[in-house]
Amino acid sequence: MLRNAPTLADVARLAGVSEITVSRVVRNKGPIAAGTRARVHEAIVKLGYVPNRAAGALASAASPLIGVLLPSLSNIVFPEVLRGIHTALAPTGYQPLIGVTDYDPLKEQHLLSSLLAWQPAAIITTGFEHTDASRQMLSNSRIRVAELMDIDAEPIDIAVGLSQRGAGFDTARHLISRNYRRFGYVGHDWNADHRARLRYEGLRGALAEAGLELKAEERFDGPSSTMAGRETLAALLSQKPDLDVVVFSNDDMAVGGFFHCLGAGIRVGQDLGLFGFNGLDIGQALPLPLSTIRSNRFAIGRIAVEKLMESSRRPEEKLVVDTGYQIIAGATA
Repeated sequence: MLRNAPTLADVARLAGVSEITVSRVVRNKGPIAAGTRARVHEAIVKLGYVPNRAAGALASAASPLIGVLLPSLSNIVFPEVLRGIHTALAPTGYQPLIGVTDYDPLKEQHLLSSLLAWQPAAIITTGFEHTDASRQMLSNSRIRVAELMDIDAEPIDIAVGLSQRGAGFDTARHLISRNYRRFGYVGHDWNADHRARLRYEGLRGALAEAGLELKAEERFDGPSSTMAGRETLAALLSQKPDLDVVVFSNDDMAVGGFFHCLGAGIRVGQDLGLFGFNGLDIGQALPLPLSTIRSNRFAIGRIAVEKLMESSRRPEEKLVVDTGYQIIAGATA
């Protein structure tokens, strides 16, 4: 059952202070003892309280704002999601308020608190990896919530995306069907990109089911990039040069791996297979089109908005929309 959002009075009772004191702390107005301020902030976090700064026309389900939190706008994946969101919102009269979290759950929490203070009609966020405070704020709010890109966990309201584990599993099955047996893996920071780890787990699961395993793996301690892919594949092959295929955490990394092979005289698709994830244009523009999985990013953003717009009230039953993915055979594996 949905709970009512916590009020300023609830915070005051929990902190043992007056509502006026809570209001002053929230607005950062007037002298407040450090201990009192700390108790109020602790109560705010514990309750998931969000102050209402709209104070009028926006303080209702009629608000024309949709909060959108994305982990990055430099990664081409998320501008495509945003394009889908924009396309679906264009005829509705709603306007997006966009925040970029840089894959940081605490930054997401701060941005979420700021967005919710304006009482948007809905919140669109990415994945299920929220802080406890963020999850409580989202759960306590009466507004619609869409979590994008992943469907491998239970959503707060709506999840729209693909099974990341399934994509990893199907990657291995596809490559096994093409007679690859000596698998390597090149990845990037799992703390920042939990979905890459889910694909890795799916990959290993399918290999184990076939009586196989990863012969070697190497991860770059940072975000994905073509340079990281190039350097990390070089490190992997220095320790295990007899691999016949390498699976990369995404296309950025795989394109970098392709460039390493060009420089090292490794014949891609013959001496070594390369496989990515995302289906980016840059991978398909290589001299040998990248073998990869294409995610339906535009559709994820568009469908999320369409489902949110079906009702302004959050239903009791949660919704999961699987947008699927396609294996691109390419020419590198």
